[in-house]
Amino acid sequence: MPGQRSAVLFAWILLVPALLYVAAIVAYPLLQTIHLSFTDASLRRTTDYVGWENYARIFDAEFATIIGRTFLWTFLSVALKMVIGTCGAMLLNAAIPGRTVFRILTMPPWIVPMAIGIFMWGWMYNGQFGMISGLMQRFGLVDGPVAFLAYGSTAFWATVITDVWIGVPMVTMYMLAAIQSVPQDLHEAAWTDGASRFYRMRRITLPMILPAAITMSMISLISTFNSFDPIWILTQGGPSGSTTTMIIDTYSTAIGSKRFGEGAARAVVICLFLSAFALLYFRAVSGLSKRMTS
Repeated sequence: MPGQRSAVLFAWILLVPALLYVAAIVAYPLLQTIHLSFTDASLRRTTDYVGWENYARIFDAEFATIIGRTFLWTFLSVALKMVIGTCGAMLLNAAIPGRTVFRILTMPPWIVPMAIGIFMWGWMYNGQFGMISGLMQRFGLVDGPVAFLAYGSTAFWATVITDVWIGVPMVTMYMLAAIQSVPQDLHEAAWTDGASRFYRMRRITLPMILPAAITMSMISLISTFNSFDPIWILTQGGPSGSTTTMIIDTYSTAIGSKRFGEGAARAVVICLFLSAFALLYFRAVSGLSKRMTS
């Protein structure tokens, strides 16, 4: 049909600017990165093709440790964000006095520039004059100053807590919107039948907000996996690599050591991991949608 062909052509014309933007901003840099990952590019003028050498070099015992640390760091951060954010959303949705004030108080991590907020956490983690160490000494929890960023185990958790502080407001607002979208009639009918508040939350609220929780967890997972600022500003991957994640290792290799080819190979590996996460997400959402509609 001529009219249908014209509509399809018009639709493609409207898509051309977006396609050109994606090609220029996403596709071309990605292809260039993949090409660079097969070379020994550095500050030298000449660049040679090395095949899979960069990939073979990064998959050693040290990089395997970095991958495991990245997954652990991401899992802990995302899990805490989702739990704290969902609980906070439920509290903010409850009919409590001063609810508007509490909603406003969830916004400082968004209002304060990220770098300033991270520097603030760095001061609080300081062993000599940091607030956290001072309070622990005042209450007799420790005998002396605790330099949280000077030891591997405490530095790891310090970066996790800082990243959670940054990400919780987004999760809270998103889940609050999801909770408020649950039909109130369902709660009223269950309340009329004598269902308790916990039962209504478990049988009505949580199943209804599950799709939103899956979407939010996927967004948070990708953002956290690529999180750079909290770790770099606080520890730069130290001490002794205890907070080095894949994104920190990629930056240190490509920018710090000027081994652009190896850094590009690491960036491609990160892209593959995130693509796998996205595929699992779409499968989970598709399966969930089928179960909810059946």
